[in-house]
Amino acid sequence: MSRVEDFLTAEEEQEIVQAILEAEKNTSGEIRVHIEAHTRLDIMERAKQVFHLLKMDNTKDDNGVLIYVAVNDRKFAIYGDRGIDKVVPADFWNTTKDAIQAQFKQGNFKQGIIDGILKAGQELRTHFPWQEDDENELSNEISKG
Repeated sequence: MSRVEDFLTAEEEQEIVQAILEAEKNTSGEIRVHIEAHTRLDIMERAKQVFHLLKMDNTKDDNGVLIYVAVNDRKFAIYGDRGIDKVVPADFWNTTKDAIQAQFKQGNFKQGIIDGILKAGQELRTHFPWQEDDENELSNEISKG
């Protein structure tokens, strides 16, 4: 069994999916989580690549967010689409990053991802509030590479 498969239990994965559903209740933003063992690329470059592979750049408001985790590398990145970058300050994702990092440092990976998802949802709500005609444009399931 690879480290990716050992990283989260099936129950933990479902808790993360529930956190995504909760976060997306208040925003039109779309949040996904991708986990893989290792990347040879710069962590942000790989997150950007995965973002495009998952077709997250096809949302109506260009407001998708990917939380990317490279398990064996012990690294993660948060990548937001161009619609977000147009309206937020440069340090916009720092609070989300800090929430994840605080839990990861203690070995609480599931909680770190959940905290990051919920924080991202709060941050997105300000600029991309939920609208009556919003629909879930992307899968909430965790993808793995």
